[in-house]
Parts: sequence; C-alpha cells; structure tokens
Amino acid sequence: MYRLVKYGLRRWQVYGSKAKRWGQVSAPVWPGLIAALVAIAATQIRAWQPLERLAYVALFEIRETKILPHLGWDPRIAVIAIDEVSLQQYGQFPWSRDRYTDLLQTLAAAPPAVIGFDILFAEPTSQDATLAQAIAHSWNVVLATAADYQGNPIWIVPELDAVAAQGHVLSTADPDGISRQFSLYLNQFPSLGITMLQVYNESLRQTIRAEAGDSERPVLLPDPSSRHSAQPAWINWPSRIDPRLTDSGAGQMQVYSFADVVEGKVNPDLFLDKIVLVGETGTALDPLRSPLNINPPISGIYLHAAVIDNLLNDRFLRRSPAWANLLLLLLLGPTVSALLFRQGPVGRLVMVVCLPLLWFAIALICFSGNAWIPIAAPIGLMLMTAGGVQWREQQEKQQLMNLLAMHVSPETAELLWQRKGEIFQGGELQAQEITVTVLFLDVRGFTALSEKLAPGDLMNWLNRYLEVMTDCIMDHGGVVDKYIGDAIVAVFGLPFAHTTTAEIRQDAINAIAASLAMQERLQPLNQAFAMEGKPLIEFGIGVHTGVVTAGSMGSSRRSNYSIVGDTVNIAIRLESMNKTLIDDNPNRLLVTGRTLAYVRDHYLTKGVGAIRLQGKETATVIYAIQAKRPAP
Repeated sequence: MYRLVKYGLRRWQVYGSKAKRWGQVSAPVWPGLIAALVAIAATQIRAWQPLERLAYVALFEIRETKILPHLGWDPRIAVIAIDEVSLQQYGQFPWSRDRYTDLLQTLAAAPPAVIGFDILFAEPTSQDATLAQAIAHSWNVVLATAADYQGNPIWIVPELDAVAAQGHVLSTADPDGISRQFSLYLNQFPSLGITMLQVYNESLRQTIRAEAGDSERPVLLPDPSSRHSAQPAWINWPSRIDPRLTDSGAGQMQVYSFADVVEGKVNPDLFLDKIVLVGETGTALDPLRSPLNINPPISGIYLHAAVIDNLLNDRFLRRSPAWANLLLLLLLGPTVSALLFRQGPVGRLVMVVCLPLLWFAIALICFSGNAWIPIAAPIGLMLMTAGGVQWREQQEKQQLMNLLAMHVSPETAELLWQRKGEIFQGGELQAQEITVTVLFLDVRGFTALSEKLAPGDLMNWLNRYLEVMTDCIMDHGGVVDKYIGDAIVAVFGLPFAHTTTAEIRQDAINAIAASLAMQERLQPLNQAFAMEGKPLIEFGIGVHTGVVTAGSMGSSRRSNYSIVGDTVNIAIRLESMNKTLIDDNPNRLLVTGRTLAYVRDHYLTKGVGAIRLQGKETATVIYAIQAKRPAP
C-alpha cells in the first residue's frame, strides 16, 4: 500500500526534503518559473516584438470601434492637402513656389497661429525671393528639413532659411511598415511639430484675449536637453484618416484641398488661429502607414499632425520600463502555475481561456489612459505555463498510473488521480478513520511446502500464486495492503472513506466475490503446479467489516501507508479458524456477523462457530460462505 499511495502521490506533490525545508509548497510553481525564464529570454532577443506590433494595431482597431473613449483629432489642427484634385489642376508635383506664395496670401485674410510646410525647399528657383517675402510677412511659417540616405543634412535655400523657422521631418517605420515612433529631437534639433508648437506658443503670447481657455494656453514642450526627449516618442494615433473627407466631422482630421483654399472655395476663417500643416497627400507622393491606415496608406504629413496632436494633449503612449516588464513576467509565471495546479480539468480550461482575455482587457483599460503595457509576452507566458503544467501533470499522472497499475484496477487508479487531494494534503498522507472490509488470506503449511523447493523455484512458485490472487483482489476493487510472506492483507474501501451504507455493503460484497474468485482461480493453478511437480496450495480466508485507522507508519527514512485496528486482527483470527472449522466450509471462507449483515442477500451462509472478541461480553457467531445466492 505504501507504493500504491504514499510513494506515487509524494512524487506528484513534494520535491524531496528541500521542499519540506521551504515550507511544503502547496502548488508547484516550477512550470511557471521555467516559462517565465523562457519568456524573459525571448524578450531580451526581441522575439515577442512581431506579436507586440500586432497587439499594438489591435488596440487601435478596438478603440476605433468606440468601445473605448477617445477624443479623436484635436480641432486646432488642420491640413491643407496637395491632393489629387490639386495635382490635376496645377500639374505634376513639385510645383513652382509661387503656388505657396498664393497660399500664404490667401491665409493672410484670417491668419493661422502657425503654418508648417512638410515640403523640402532645397533647390533654388526664381520664385524664392517672392516666397521669402511672403513668409517674412506671415512671420509664423515653419519649413521642413531632412537628410539623405547617408545621413547628410539637406539644407533649404538661403533666402528661405533666413526668414523661416525649421524642423526635421525624419521618421523610420517598423519592419511591418507601420510608423509607431518619432524622434521629437535629433541631437537637440527640433522636429517640425516641436518647432510649429514653439511658434504656436509665441502666437498665443502675442494674442490679447480677455479670457483664455485651456485650448488657448501655451503648450508645455519637452526639454531638448533631457534624457527623456532623446528617446523616440510612441505615437498615439487619434483616429483613422479617411482621404475622402474634406471637412471636419466629430473627432475627424480637418483636411482641405490646396486648390480649393487658394481659389477661395474654403472660408479662410476656418484657419484662424489654427495649426495648419501643408503637404502632399497625392497617391505615392509620401506614403506612410499608421495602425489605422495600413492599406491603402496615408501620407507623411499626418504623422506630424499626430505628433502635434499628442503634444497638444499630452497623450503620447507611455510604456512601462523594461525592468518592470521583466519583473512582471518573473512573478506572473509562478502565480499562473499555482492557480492552474489548484484547478480540475474544466477549471483549468476556463482559466486558460479567461486569463489571457483578462490580461487583454487590462491592456485595453490601460490603453484608454494612454498607457501601453506588454500583451504578447504575458499572454504567451500564460499559454506556455498552461502547457507546462499540463505536460508535467500528464507525465506524473502516467508515472502514477504505471505504479498504481501494479496494485489496483485502472478504474481505481483513475479515481485516485482525480481525488488525490482528499487523501494528500501539505505533503503528507492524511490519517483517517474509515469503515472497510478486510480480507486476510494465508497458505496452509507454507513452511513445510517451502522446504521442498530450491530458493529460485520457491520464489517463482510463490510469485505465480500471489499474482493470481492479487488479480482477483484488484479485479474486484480491492487494494493489497501488504504481503506477509505467503499471506495477503487486502482492503476494500481504501483509500477514500466510504460513509454510506450502500458503499460499505458494496465493499463487503466485493471482498466475498474476490474470495470466491480466488478459489476458482486456484484450481487451474494447482493443476499447472501438479504437472510441473510442484506442491499444491490450499489456503484459508477471513473477512471482517469494521473501523480501521489508515495512515503513514514508520520512520522518517522509511514508512508505510497501512491500516491498523481490531478489524485487521479479527480477519486474521477468522482465517486461522479455517484450520479447525472444516465442515460446512467448502470455500474455506469465514466471515463475521457484521459482514454477513451486508452480504446475506447475495450469498448463502451457515453458522459454523463462535469467538469472543476483545471488549465484547458475548461471543460472535462465525459464518461460512457456502455459495452465491441464486437470482430470484
């Protein structure tokens, strides 16, 4: 019985003597810890990044469905687009610079707070002086600068450089083509959006108003010398850009055709005190992909619009620091592992589905507050942990099943696995007082028989006999508590306590059925022994139903899970009475009155004697099982 329960379940639950010194861990965390280390290693080599990029896109797509609240594009921003209509009217891009002079003169009627050109004026033309004069008259124009593929700066023409502020427009897309980050400063040189907002703040200071609302207060800009400003900012794209829209809807970007503005088709008052961006939006002129505009792409001017929007509203995405992400994974793995180990198959399946969904919901809530926490790594860790827990349990279940297969039926072994928590807690088998039926079987004259055989033959002969008897016990739901030489102590009703009358009755019936099966199997076995010239076997059986105490017995170095109590002693006494109570005892099977009370409806019996049990004033009648009662 020790190998049946204690050894098998101890291997499942306890990690040796060290586990005891650590406080008997109730739920193994090693699968989660190993999964956490794998997830951390994957993080360090950036293996999660492709999945994190997909999660980034998913967050924006979900927010765009209005499930999460967001403000959309800031209404202070407007785009004057060099679109397909303008290209058809004014010809192929690039245009002559008098087109931009006309635009500035048109906007002078209701001057914007700042005008930014996402256009490189790097080659001198005959119209530069006129454009420079218009820029100087407007005073609030910002021009774009960039660099070539070797990193060399591309300077704008001197006439324009002298009259306009400048900001860089350099950006780099991620491997999937989506622009997620943007450098606000390059070696402390400001971007187009930063410079435009510097001019915007100056414009606000020069504008006198009785009361200034929040949207008319100067914008707090990051310090170019700070360490934080040297890092690329994570863009929080306000909303999807629909190129078909030429006017502002709720939360939509205000986009107007360049040609329509210059020709007076758009009311100039719409641009008063606005932050106006001018740039190409025609097909293939300056393609750019956002998480909300992947195919077809939008244009690079909207990247600068998004940067300005984020600066105006202080809503760049905030990412948790790398050390916090690693600590999260290190704690999350063991925690999930512990939770999964405490669940049954259904509960574990529910948790495997719900935990990733819960984490994604947390990420959505954080995203609504402009925070982007890792998604792929934690969810991947949860799934790896679940797989590790399942693999570990399957491995240990298989080990335990292989071990139990030598002692109990497959049905009982499966039951033991399913209900292991009832008899195994805190790393120890729990002592319990239960009602069982004990069967004691002993060979007649074993000492004399053993002297007739050589040691090797004796062990072969005995093991063949014990194997047949054990099969009969296990086939009827019994458990072999121990072998005592040629004797067998079997128990019906372990290891789970049976408390109902029906359960206890079934244990007693199973014990008698196993006893009769052993008598039947003994006959062909003896025939085989006779043909081999080996001794024949006779045995006696005693069966008694009563209360026993089951638990671990022994020392710290070696122990045995067994049963003790008068019930065992009575079964042993009954078996020895088979030596004298031969008449009317064809099966050499004796039971007490208590066992008889449970089996009388199934078996024919006859009283053959009496014994005085310890603590009893009256003798207890002994019954011999005659045969199975015929069906009515």
